[in-house]
Amino acid sequence: MDTKKLRQKILDLAIHGKLVPQDPNDEPASVLLERIKAEKERLIKEGKIKRGKSL
Repeated sequence: MDTKKLRQKILDLAIHGKLVPQDPNDEPASVLLERIKAEKERLIKEGKIKRGKSL
């Protein structure tokens, strides 16, 4: 197997979560992102951090 095909295979396995055992108790990424967003908004309101520039 050449390097390009090997790299693609590893990427494919990583995307599908097959490189390491998956924990069914882990929360979905969408839930984690919402918690991060809420925490960031709370810190902005408390004046502990500033709102970042929009991309």
